[in-house]
Amino acid sequence: MVVGFFPSCVSLPQECNWPKYISDRFIPKRDKKEIRRNYIRRPEILPSDHGEATGPRVFVLSDLHTDYSENMAWVKCLSAVGYKKDILLVAGDVAEMYKTFVLTMSLLRERFMHVFYVPGNHDLWCRGEDYVDSIEKLNALLDACRRIGVETGPKIVDGLGFIPLFSWYHESFDREKDIQGIYIPSLEMACKDFHACKWPDRLSSKDFALAVYFDAMNEKNRILVRDIQRLCESIITFSHFLPRQELCPEKRMLFYPNLPKIIGSDYLEDRIRSIHGANGSATGCHAFGHTHFCWDAVLDGLRYVQAPLAYPRERKRRMNGGEDWLPFCIYCNGRLNNQISPCYWSDYYSRNKRDPENMELAPWVSRFYKR
Repeated sequence: MVVGFFPSCVSLPQECNWPKYISDRFIPKRDKKEIRRNYIRRPEILPSDHGEATGPRVFVLSDLHTDYSENMAWVKCLSAVGYKKDILLVAGDVAEMYKTFVLTMSLLRERFMHVFYVPGNHDLWCRGEDYVDSIEKLNALLDACRRIGVETGPKIVDGLGFIPLFSWYHESFDREKDIQGIYIPSLEMACKDFHACKWPDRLSSKDFALAVYFDAMNEKNRILVRDIQRLCESIITFSHFLPRQELCPEKRMLFYPNLPKIIGSDYLEDRIRSIHGANGSATGCHAFGHTHFCWDAVLDGLRYVQAPLAYPRERKRRMNGGEDWLPFCIYCNGRLNNQISPCYWSDYYSRNKRDPENMELAPWVSRFYKR
């Protein structure tokens, strides 16, 4: 995703190269060196060794952003032979430009036996392209996927059930107390979606309309989903947006504390639980994207994973865990990979209780905002 603050500034500072927009407007010069001095270094996630695989493996990847030449180069460097029997789930934000999207998905389709996709917000930006609105562009992307051979609907492959879930965020997804006493730029100022996406008058992300519209797209697949539930022991769902607020750090940890208002949908979690069950499933998993935080955690009996390629500057700071672990393998040798990856924030919350009532800004954030 992109906020005006840049996603790299939504998390812990690491060798910070502050965007000029932030540096000039918000950070006094005397504080810049202090912020850089107090960054926290994240560990790099190492790839898992699964040995000789029997049957197809399943990999997840989100937020490819191949409009960046470095990211496109990363995709082109993926092995042309190592994934021929495997399945890739792409959890949105492939590219801003249509031609780049088509090239990226074509490259992935050449490398993997099956590729599944759900759209992200960047994919629906209309800047510099001749679309009436983002709905027209969405339909163009889905048509392109059909031509390329990329799956955008539920399907059973080798006994495994795969269910892509369409979604969009709504502000009321954020139920945690807002940070008070500091100036926080508006969502319209911080989030480029409000300017780069174009919607029909009846649709808006300021209320439930867009979230309801995208969730309703899943209804046409109801019969296929029921068949998958009946026939498959292991089911993997995936979306671009977050289904739960606990999959994002607390507001006091974020450089843009209002980020939770533009990241997720309650309709998404409801749909996930209708598939995996209220108590989750040891043989199920949900993958997501959008925030560029690597994540691997079990909540209420279900595993949630985010494996973002993210922006080049974020990979350098390992905000996404680096790049050597990507794409991330979640299924191998006939079962889900039970090894939980040491992702920074999900690892942090496995040891520390979430405390959204705590309004004390984290040190790296308090230097950024002057009360």
